[in-house]
Amino acid sequence: MTNRLADTLSPYLRAHADNPVDWYPWGPEAFAEAQRRDVPLLISIGYSTCHWCHVMARESFADPATAALIDRDFVAVKVDREEHPDVDGAYMAAASAFTQNLGWPLTVFTTPRGRTFYAGTYWPPEARQPMPAFRDVLAAVNEAWTVRRAQAEESADAVTDALSRAAASTPSDLPDASALAAAADTIAQREDTLFGGFGGAPKFPVATTLGLLQSALVRREAPDAAGAAGRALAAMAASDLRDADGGFFRYATQRDWTIPHYERMLTDNAQLLEIALDAGEEATARGVAGFLLNALRREGGGFGAAQDSESWIDGQRSEGGYYLRPVSERAGLVPPAVDGKVITGWNGLAVAALARAGAELGESSWVQAAVDAAAFVLRVNRDSTGALVRASLDGVASGAVATAADVALLADGLFALAVATGEAAWAVEARALLDTAIEGLDGDPLLAAHGIAASPDQTDGDLPSDAAAVAAAALTAWRLGAGDRYREAAAGRVREHAAQAVSQPFAHGSLLRVAAGLVDAPRQLVVVTQTPDGALASAARAADADVIAIVTPAQAGAFADAGFELFEGKGDAGELAFDCRSFVCRLPVSDPAELPLSR
Repeated sequence: MTNRLADTLSPYLRAHADNPVDWYPWGPEAFAEAQRRDVPLLISIGYSTCHWCHVMARESFADPATAALIDRDFVAVKVDREEHPDVDGAYMAAASAFTQNLGWPLTVFTTPRGRTFYAGTYWPPEARQPMPAFRDVLAAVNEAWTVRRAQAEESADAVTDALSRAAASTPSDLPDASALAAAADTIAQREDTLFGGFGGAPKFPVATTLGLLQSALVRREAPDAAGAAGRALAAMAASDLRDADGGFFRYATQRDWTIPHYERMLTDNAQLLEIALDAGEEATARGVAGFLLNALRREGGGFGAAQDSESWIDGQRSEGGYYLRPVSERAGLVPPAVDGKVITGWNGLAVAALARAGAELGESSWVQAAVDAAAFVLRVNRDSTGALVRASLDGVASGAVATAADVALLADGLFALAVATGEAAWAVEARALLDTAIEGLDGDPLLAAHGIAASPDQTDGDLPSDAAAVAAAALTAWRLGAGDRYREAAAGRVREHAAQAVSQPFAHGSLLRVAAGLVDAPRQLVVVTQTPDGALASAARAADADVIAIVTPAQAGAFADAGFELFEGKGDAGELAFDCRSFVCRLPVSDPAELPLSR
C-alpha cells in the first residue's frame, strides 16, 4: 500500500511511504481522525540520517502484522524532527516524564487531543531485556486506553500542565566577568585530559560549548579553560571522528573518538568551521569547507541537512562501510544519501561560516557559495505571505513554520555576509529578519491550537537555542551600529536565562558567549580602501576583533545611509583603518604596522 507520505517534502517521510502502516503526516487531519475514531495518536518522530530510525522502520513499520495492530488501535503520525523542531521539542519534553533514555526514533502515545500519556524511543520486534517487544508495548498502551482511560487522560493533562509551568523563567542580572570565568572553569573540569573533549562515551563535538571557551573574555579571564577548546578540536581533527575528506561525523561512540556514528550534519560542520578558524587551524577549516561545498551543497546553492550513515555496498545496507574505505576506493561506490532539505537556520550557520572563512582565508569562491546559499533561502524558503518557513526540498517550500532560531541564525549569517562582501543590502535584510524574531513568532500552529505545551528547554545542544540565537544576532547588529535597542534585546534574552545558564554552563555555551560579548567592549575594525587585498586590509584580517569590515568608500557610505552608525563619517576616507572600541575610534592609520593585532 502507499500511505499519505509519498507527496510530502520530507525525505524521511517519503522513505516510509510504502510502509503498510497507514501513516499521516503532522497536521490537523490526523487529529481529526483520532477524535472521530476516539483512539490515541501514535506519533513517531525521527529524521532521515538516523540509524535506529531505519532499524525500527525495517523491523516494525515494514512488518504487515505490526502495522495491522497500529492501524487497528491508533492513528499513526510520522514526523521529521528536522522539519518540525517545535513538535519534536514538545514531545521530547513530554517523553522525559516517562523515560530517561531520550533520543530518536521517539515514539509517543497521546490522547486524541495530542497530550502525551506514554512515550519511549526504539523498541525491538522481540523482547530484549530490558526492552519489551514493540508489539507488547502497543498492546499495553491499547489496554491502558480502553481499560484505564481516565487515568491515562489525567496523566496526560498533568504532564502538559507541568511543562507549561516549567516554561516560566525568572530573569536575573547579567553575569559579570568573574561569573563567566567561573562558568568556563566549571566546563573545563569535565575535560578528558587523556583524549581531549569533554566527558566519556559517547562523545560529541559540542561546538556551542567550544565557542564559549574561545570568546575573548574567557581567553583573558580563564586562559586554562580556554585552552580546552583548542585541545578538543585538535583531538577531534586527528581522530576517526573526522573523515578523510575533511568532514566531521556526528559523534564517537568511544571515549577516544573511535567508532563514530557516521552521519554527518550541516549543523556540526558549519559551527566547527568557525571553531577551526578561531583556533587558527587552517587545514581543518579548509577540510570542513570542502565537505560542505562538495558533499552537502545542493542544486541552486542551498545546503542539505545531513549525509546518511548508511549506504549500499555489494547489495547490502552498510552503516559506515563507505567511510571506512580509503578515498581512492570510494569512486566506485554509491555515496551515502544526502538529506536534501534546505533548512533555513542551518543554512544561516553555513552562510556565516563560509562568508567569514572565505574572507579571512582569501577564498572568494567560499564567499560566493555563501551568497548563493543566502539568495536561495531568501527566495525559496518562504510561504505565500512572504514569511520564512522552516525548510524547502527541491525548490519547494515546506508548510512547516520557521522557528525563532531559524530566523535569527539566518540573520546572523546575512550580517556575516555583509561584512565579508562589503554589501550593506545583506545587513539591511538581516536587520529586518532579526526584528521579526525579536518581536516573537507564533510557533507551530497545531501545538497551539490543541494547547500542547511547547518545550521549556532553552539549552544549547548541537546548535544554539531560540533565545541564544536571537541574542547572538542582536549582539552582532549592535556591534555593527544598528542601535542600542539591539544590545538591549540581546541582554534581555541573556537575563531571562542567566541563572540557569551560569549554574549549568555546559548546556548554555551559546548564550554565555553572548553574555561575554555584552561584558566586554567590542573591538571594531573598519578599513576603507579601494584595494581589499592590499596590505592594510590584510593586517586587519589578521587582527583579533569582533568586527572586521573591509569596504570601499562607497560601501561605507551605503552602510551609514542604511543606519549602521559604525560606518558614519568614513565614506570619504581613503586607505585608512579605523580601530574602534564600542564605537569610539582611535585616529585612523594608513600604515599596516600601526594596526595592533591584539586587543
